[in-house]
Amino acid sequence: MASSMSIRKGDRVKVVAGKDRGKESRVLRAYPETQRLVVEKVNMVKKHQRPTNQNPQGGILEVEGTIHVSNVMLVCPSCSQATRIGRKREDGVRVRVCRKCGKDIDK
Repeated sequence: MASSMSIRKGDRVKVVAGKDRGKESRVLRAYPETQRLVVEKVNMVKKHQRPTNQNPQGGILEVEGTIHVSNVMLVCPSCSQATRIGRKREDGVRVRVCRKCGKDIDK
């Protein structure tokens, strides 16, 4: 059973743990079933690529690996601070709320 995550594709996040601690970047992909994210320019891993028609040279590429959702914090678009996420109901719809400034994250 996949549980929901508070962080979504396109969100700006700050890495709070691991080798890339302190970096701020955008979420490229989210995997709710495993609670993992692909964050731009974070957790770069080397991938060995065999020659193909698209890449006849082949070689070793650097691609983003996944990072666990517990190792990042959402950066609020209003106050630009890394924050925890609250939830609030508005007109029957659940919206994410910044715990520091109280403004809606989903606009």
